[in-house]
Amino acid sequence: MTEPATSAAVTIVGQRRAPGDPWERLAQLLDPGTVSPVSRLPESRVAVARGQVNGLAVLAYCTDGRSLGGALGAAGARLIAETIDRAVADDIPVVGLWHSSGANLGDGVEALDGIGVMFAAMIAASGRVPQVSVVLGPAAGGAAYGPALTDVIVMAPRGRVFVTGPDVVRQVTGEQIDMDGLGGADAHGRRSGVVHVVAESEADAYVRARRLTTLLAGQRAFDLAAATGDRRDPGSLLPDRPRRAYDIRPVVRTILDRPDGLVPAPRTAGPIESGYEDYEELQPRWAPNVVVALGRLGGRTVGVIANNPIRKGGCLDSLAAEKAARFVRTCDSFGIPLIVLVDVPGYLPGVSQEWGGVVRRGAKLLYAFSEAVVPRVTVVLRKSYGGAYIAMNSRALGATSVLAWPQAEVAVMGAEAAVGILHRRALATATDGEREILRAQFVEDHVRMTGGLPRGVSLGVIDKVIEPIDTRQEIVRALAGAPSRRGSHGNIPL
Repeated sequence: MTEPATSAAVTIVGQRRAPGDPWERLAQLLDPGTVSPVSRLPESRVAVARGQVNGLAVLAYCTDGRSLGGALGAAGARLIAETIDRAVADDIPVVGLWHSSGANLGDGVEALDGIGVMFAAMIAASGRVPQVSVVLGPAAGGAAYGPALTDVIVMAPRGRVFVTGPDVVRQVTGEQIDMDGLGGADAHGRRSGVVHVVAESEADAYVRARRLTTLLAGQRAFDLAAATGDRRDPGSLLPDRPRRAYDIRPVVRTILDRPDGLVPAPRTAGPIESGYEDYEELQPRWAPNVVVALGRLGGRTVGVIANNPIRKGGCLDSLAAEKAARFVRTCDSFGIPLIVLVDVPGYLPGVSQEWGGVVRRGAKLLYAFSEAVVPRVTVVLRKSYGGAYIAMNSRALGATSVLAWPQAEVAVMGAEAAVGILHRRALATATDGEREILRAQFVEDHVRMTGGLPRGVSLGVIDKVIEPIDTRQEIVRALAGAPSRRGSHGNIPL
């Protein structure tokens, strides 16, 4: 790739352009005054620029949806591949803006080969540099699989992702559906999980892409003073009754840095925000019984995985395990420490789960945690039962530290459920007046014999029982005190 002189770059991006113009879109993504065009090939229908995102150097490419629907020919696909290769060589993130109908029919097999080269470059870069995709319009065929091979996908309101469009679907299967229903925000933000972030507008899509790029690539160091000086109490957000459901997300936000803290130096006013909030939840509407998010703790980027009791009681199921496994591997790929907040009654039982591959998909989470080398701290908030105890970053899988709140329970299953199985006959033969008294005695005996938290601490599978108000400080000390490591693997789309 040849890079034009800076003066030429200023002339190009300074012109007023029509909506959808790739240079205009790149200018909205990148910091004002930093856009430097790398290649201007009209026949490629792809614009490439160097620039900055919140002061971080990046490479970015954008397909031109105004020309043949942004169809990718051999030249355009190879240009994207070269851009990704250059990002790896320079060790900087690469952001793709997608509005493309897929392979250019006029180029035939040559276009297919070029798109294959593009895919190979994305796979070679996977886990080495962050790859962020923003879907601004239809992204079909090869332009659907392009974003799918990257680390994070942001979708704007006009974004659509599908392998084949509604017309082909109608002709082949007889199914009647429009572009939005087939590949829009609901289809991929809630049903398939393909899209990680659904934006409210095109401008918001750029904001979210900038935030994700900054979190992935601008990780900073831990500031212990900043973390230990914040005395918010996440335990105050839990309900008084231990069986009552609650939303884990406010707890997550209380453990992480405040939204108004630790923002970068002010930027020149432009089309993007003057600052940014250091938090982004991924796939919030898909498998919502587990929350995965990127944020900051003590100024350092961290990943959070948390069971969400307000959804399916916080049970792990096949989709939640797969969602969490991919997130673990993403964080491990880029050396992002992990925080795991546990309140899980076990795996969700049922025929649909077994037939839906809960064993296969659940194994992905076990594998991901066991393979990960980044520092990772587990905090048991209320309960951690059965196989889900193991899967949620237990000591056996290599957790750096396992902490527990005083009310936490760790067991094969809840004491009352266990008693119902172990003492079924005794309870069945007891009189109505004796049964509840007998059940309470059995529960007390079971808790004493199985040990719970004291037994876990004595075995070394729990390091420490902590007060909820000390959670931030304990986590940041454990993470900051562990060696900084990074996985040596790609970020396969599990």
